[in-house]
Amino acid sequence: MRIDLNCDLGEGAGHDAELMPLVTSANIACGAHAGDEATMRATVELAQRHGVAIGAHPGFADRAHFGRRELPVTPEEVFQLVRAQTFALRRVAAAAGASVGHVKLHGALYNLAARDPTLAEAAAYAVRDAGPELVWFGLAGSASLAAVRAAGLRVASEVFADRTYQADGSLTPRSRPDALIADADVAVAQVLGMIRERKVRATSGADVTIAADTVCLHGDGAHAVGFARRLRAELAAAGVAVKAFSA
Repeated sequence: MRIDLNCDLGEGAGHDAELMPLVTSANIACGAHAGDEATMRATVELAQRHGVAIGAHPGFADRAHFGRRELPVTPEEVFQLVRAQTFALRRVAAAAGASVGHVKLHGALYNLAARDPTLAEAAAYAVRDAGPELVWFGLAGSASLAAVRAAGLRVASEVFADRTYQADGSLTPRSRPDALIADADVAVAQVLGMIRERKVRATSGADVTIAADTVCLHGDGAHAVGFARRLRAELAAAGVAVKAFSA
């Protein structure tokens, strides 16, 4: 058994240096919902120092809402958003002698693409334009993954440690009080179940089949570092190897 641990970094949370050694893939904010060229450069260099795979994390240019507000958007606008931000990180990485290996959309853009294959296709073509070798990190079980594969990209099915699930395999909307898992024991158990049994318990009580290639650890939480350490220890105890998806 093996799993990739990815984390959204370069977003100004203040503990990137502590989180980076604990993960295997870094999704780096590309200057839209958060970050700028300086933070991209610093985060790329930090990832290089710890041997962590580098990925672009494009989102809506909506800093006031941290890219978590859904905005009306056309496929062409999605294409341009994702293309520009992915290329921006690739330029920064190349200047540091590093390479970008994957792309994971951020926040509301991620959720829109997971629900809408047309928008997912537009984003996938943008990623392919930036580099056909790039891997798409997308919501496990979402219908849009077929559109991404049809665009010619490899896909890593992403699951979440600290989010609850609905019976259709979608994430519980953040607007609901039960969207987030605050109990570390529950979050760890959910991750282990998704890896070992390929199942997750929905809020309805139903067991949902799920594929887990990479687990998202949110880097902006107050207890992010402590939870990452706990999860790494629990995975090691369970005999689960932690490696970057592309390794």
